[in-house]
Amino acid sequence: MTDASAPAAAFRADVLTLYPEMFPGPLGVSLAGRALARGTWSLTATQIRDFATDRHRTVDDTPAGGGPGMVMRPDVLAAAIDAVSPADDPRPRLLMSPRGAPLTQARVRALAAGPGAVILCGRFEGVDERVIGRRGLEEVSIGDYVLSGGEVAALVVLDAVVRLLPGVMGNAASGHTESFETGLLEHPQYTRPAAFEGEEIPPVLLSGDHGKVDVWRRTEALRITRERRPDLHAAHVAGKSRSEA
Repeated sequence: MTDASAPAAAFRADVLTLYPEMFPGPLGVSLAGRALARGTWSLTATQIRDFATDRHRTVDDTPAGGGPGMVMRPDVLAAAIDAVSPADDPRPRLLMSPRGAPLTQARVRALAAGPGAVILCGRFEGVDERVIGRRGLEEVSIGDYVLSGGEVAALVVLDAVVRLLPGVMGNAASGHTESFETGLLEHPQYTRPAAFEGEEIPPVLLSGDHGKVDVWRRTEALRITRERRPDLHAAHVAGKSRSEA
């Protein structure tokens, strides 16, 4: 999906999916798409069915012990994983799963600082537990809800990671002032016109006093976090108290 003559990308993403046509999807446009075209990162989507061994290209079977739905087979998945990620591959192997650890900005930054990722997109009722353990899959969730499959979640992970790669964002400092980077939600943003439907930009932002602007932004970030995400606010306060002890 990148120019074969371009230098090898520092961040390599391999996605294992039953729907490779979903990639690059939105990752092929805007910042991620331009970076993909430049070879800043690479993306390969591999069809899991190619590793099935029967003529019907079967990738799933009924749940052991009974129950609804189907479960993705460990032998087929293991073969697919091994094909794109040999034993000495340093990249983490992620399984998009609603029961996984919640994706955080800290995890996103860690992934962006690494060599890439291998992402398995689950489908049906899930993935056989044995392949999760035998292939060292790290289960990751993008929220407390269930999707039709892991593809959309994989797109979310890659979008969050790619924008942090060196040279992708025009202003690298932008990534350090956003929600979750400091443990708080981001402060309100304003731009021209100075007055909109009777509401004006807060005067402090037009004062030219950068110290006062910083204080205002910090205060507003604390207020919004306290109102909208009291869990984050409590964790921030607790962390600050520990650092001052």
